[in-house]
Amino acid sequence: MIRILIADDEQLIRDALATLIGLEEDLDVVSVTGVPSEVVGLANTHRCDVALLDIDMAGTDGIEIARRLCAAEPGISIIMLTSFGKPGYLKRAVAAGARGFVTKDISAGQLARVIREVHAGGRYLDPQVAADAMFAGECPLGPRELEVLRLAESGRTVAEMSKLIHLTEGTIRNYLSAAITKLGADNKLGAISIARNMGWL
Repeated sequence: MIRILIADDEQLIRDALATLIGLEEDLDVVSVTGVPSEVVGLANTHRCDVALLDIDMAGTDGIEIARRLCAAEPGISIIMLTSFGKPGYLKRAVAAGARGFVTKDISAGQLARVIREVHAGGRYLDPQVAADAMFAGECPLGPRELEVLRLAESGRTVAEMSKLIHLTEGTIRNYLSAAITKLGADNKLGAISIARNMGWL
């Protein structure tokens, strides 16, 4: 029996997933949560084999949760679920340790097959998302440029960013300007929108 944890902040989605997966004789949903901070503890408590994690849980980056889960429970297999197949999501999820990446329009039967495949040591990447990621190319932004865009997206001022990450305000502005230029955006908001839509943030 494959023991499964489901984490999704939409109750309708997680309940539907639990019901559909539970119809499979060899799959057992042992834990369901809508709270990202509970994932690592629940996976340990219930000795889960596979975790299905929503990539866009409210206020939290599901990929970061996947990274923490991999570090705490290296034997667990992680499958990321997303409503939007953004190219950058796939690359970040794989880098975080996910072994599967599926969109939420996957059929119940196919999802069950993916769970078995990933649990057996294989990988599964949604073919369309994988193709899009291949042609989208690498993110042109460096770590600091991404960091200041994330902080800007959260509403932080340049002064606040400067204190938070210990860089001068001029350096922060330079990183923001570089990000805007590299992404071909008109301004900071445009750069944030492009990076978010590509799944780089």
